[in-house]
Amino acid sequence: MDRRTLIKALALGAGGVWALKMGAVSAAQMDGPAASQGQAFSLDWLKGQARYLARQPYVAPGDTLPDALRGLSWDEYQGIRFRPERALWADQELAFQIQLFHLGLYFQSPVRIHEVIDGLAHPVAYDADMFQHEGKQALGELPSDLGFAGFRIHYHTNFQLDLAAFLGASYFRAVGKAMQFGLSARGLAVNTAAPDGEEFPRFTAFWLERPEPGAHQLRVWALLDSPSVAGAYAFLLKPGPVFTMDVEVALYPRTELDRIGFAPLTSMYQVGENSRRMAYDWRPEIHDSDGLLMHTGAGQWLWRPLANPAALRYNSFLDRDPKGFGLLQRDRSFANYQDDGVFYDRRPSLWIEPRSGWGAGRVELVEIPTVDETFDNIVAYWNPDQILVPNREYLFAYRMSWGEVEPEVQSGLASVRATRTGLGGVVGQPREYFSWRFVIDFQGGLLTMLTEDTEVVPDIKASRGRVEITSARPLASIRGYRAMFDLVPDESESPIDLSLVLRLGTQILTETWVYQYTPPPPADRKLV
Repeated sequence: MDRRTLIKALALGAGGVWALKMGAVSAAQMDGPAASQGQAFSLDWLKGQARYLARQPYVAPGDTLPDALRGLSWDEYQGIRFRPERALWADQELAFQIQLFHLGLYFQSPVRIHEVIDGLAHPVAYDADMFQHEGKQALGELPSDLGFAGFRIHYHTNFQLDLAAFLGASYFRAVGKAMQFGLSARGLAVNTAAPDGEEFPRFTAFWLERPEPGAHQLRVWALLDSPSVAGAYAFLLKPGPVFTMDVEVALYPRTELDRIGFAPLTSMYQVGENSRRMAYDWRPEIHDSDGLLMHTGAGQWLWRPLANPAALRYNSFLDRDPKGFGLLQRDRSFANYQDDGVFYDRRPSLWIEPRSGWGAGRVELVEIPTVDETFDNIVAYWNPDQILVPNREYLFAYRMSWGEVEPEVQSGLASVRATRTGLGGVVGQPREYFSWRFVIDFQGGLLTMLTEDTEVVPDIKASRGRVEITSARPLASIRGYRAMFDLVPDESESPIDLSLVLRLGTQILTETWVYQYTPPPPADRKLV
């Protein structure tokens, strides 16, 4: 794992806005599978532990990390490597193996890891010999109960590469067929972008079920804790060209929670076709995801391109019983990134599909300014209208799909393939006032069946300002359509909400493109 992906997993502050927070975790002094070898384990037991934990005062983890680990440099920490031959199940002919992350540097609070065999949980004991120190001096004698920072999952198709990793707070991530990590997910988001600071719940313990011979799915359970909430999580992991995770969650609040995020996603967007504010790098585009896709409870498909704003930006999309949402990396052309080191064109998308009705709420999108690609500055999640209160159990479930995911393909609608913006006006004619141009390319669906003389109409809406110079015409290079329009903003500098969909008569041909444009101050509206 490289430096960039490690920092991302830690939720290191975007553009200096976020602080590095590992999310304090209670050691949970309670009886359970960690107390002895071979105790009965089940999801009901785990829910009971989370419920009990939520009724106790929150206890932050103790400051017990040895100085030799706390003072490691980045290179020294990278030099601590897990020995593959010590992987869980390495001596058995199973489809999965588990390797462990060592504590140190940013990872200072241990998590407990257990193996579940035939319904009995067995603690995985720390052993310094599990790790090798490549070219680094020895760390000295470490406690036998040191614990681990997290774990990663390897699969029989290539045991040398990991397919998923759980590391840092409640963060985890996975890959699709491109075998490239990118955006991350979390167990829960609390008070994201709130003025009084975000809380980062943390997985304090994991249970991994030994798979049966020939099985190609893996069960993982986790206990979550934070000052505001405790929770029990059950994961069913299914590797493949699209890596799916079925997730069941039981939450037990300690306090009232009115700003909580179900199925939170975290990504990075520095520069792209529609957001050139930080375009000082030699690479044309730098991002893990380029848009937020939503499938509303009413069946509408919405695409919101991401941006790197000049100031923190928060958007809320009201809905009831959403069918799905996710952060996607649609642009798969290497030429648009030119990065042969971290390969942004291979970054996975992540789609969330609720498994039951989530009621009324909103998909929330937070975009934070960043000057550096090592900082995650994009967050998306579902925030229910319902306020979560103590002494109650809240259950929800969803499926996660990692990889080159295009969930709206079956809708029959064309999808947005690119969004570009620039100065408006008519080339060759003097500009008498400021305007901003939007160019949106659509591909797929019924667009491939239209003749060149078909009258496709762009249906454009703007919350303020005036829309002019509108058009929609075939784009032969992608067998799609290109829509264009200029927006003439009023004197205000506040954001303007835009939407666009292509129609053939009354029939909708495309998903709905939604955007938020912030006009420059009047003094900066150059007529060049």
